Amino acid sequence: MKYKLGDFVRFVDEKMEGFVTRIIDEQMIGVTGEDDFEIPVLASKVTTVHGYEQPGAVKSSSVAEETAIAGEFQTKGVYLAVISDAKANSVVHFYLVNETSFQLLATLTIEKQQHFKGEYNGIIAPKSSAKIYSAQLADLQLWPKFIFNVLFYTAQNAEPPVPIVYIEKFKAKDFSGTKKQIPILNQNGWLTQLDNAALIIDAQKLKESFFNTAEEKPFIEKPAAEVDLHIEKLRSDHQFINSAEILNIQLAHFRKTLDAAIVHELPEIIFIHGAGNGILRHELHKILSKHQKIQTFMDARKEKFGYGATKVILK
Repeated sequence: MKYKLGDFVRFVDEKMEGFVTRIIDEQMIGVTGEDDFEIPVLASKVTTVHGYEQPGAVKSSSVAEETAIAGEFQTKGVYLAVISDAKANSVVHFYLVNETSFQLLATLTIEKQQHFKGEYNGIIAPKSSAKIYSAQLADLQLWPKFIFNVLFYTAQNAEPPVPIVYIEKFKAKDFSGTKKQIPILNQNGWLTQLDNAALIIDAQKLKESFFNTAEEKPFIEKPAAEVDLHIEKLRSDHQFINSAEILNIQLAHFRKTLDAAIVHELPEIIFIHGAGNGILRHELHKILSKHQKIQTFMDARKEKFGYGATKVILK
């Protein structure tokens, strides 16, 4: 498989192009075009369109000779940045950003169920960045554990900092905060400073992490098989809430319950939304149609719910 998430490709037999948003298997990929719909296609039926780069990306140096840095020697400023793809919002790219005057010798290893795989190794020049990984944000719960190792090098008279070892199993809360301006890349994204002393772990902690197979997981309550989204079931003060806010509350509860059903690997779940003017039903179906964990959805039993409920079959 020669394609990666975020690659810009063109269909061989059709006048279509888009971005790779899913690696299905060794032969199949998912391509999302301007209409924001993902199309499964054989990898042999598309070709790479050269010249597209993530806006703001700065290529890292591949040579060992250090770039001359004007002004004061900068010893701090190593960041992990996560940025949504400019064209395919469902894909995020991981960058190591180097604001220091050191060259960084960096590696990324991923670990899943005690199976390790090297994903990146390279030299990141001073005042530059490197894209090291890409992933589907919707598949966050399936992401592996990330292990970053960073060494500092300079030919100048400067003491190198302690090597960085940063291990993280990302959770949804890590991407719920406000995006920040990313140094070097000049884009908004989620940012973590790796050369923060609080994040650097020692060798003993690293050793212990390899033998700690039990991941700490937050408690998520298992949802009922049927979930009523009528506002009077969700809020006691519903008579004081306007229609726009009611819709937002219903959608928030829907997303939270759907996520819980996915976590608990329920085979199916029914959402009772009522017939009404059809706005809530339309919004639910729009979300479900683009959700990567949904196999299919349909009207629930009409003899019980009429047209006021949707049955969701999970993958």
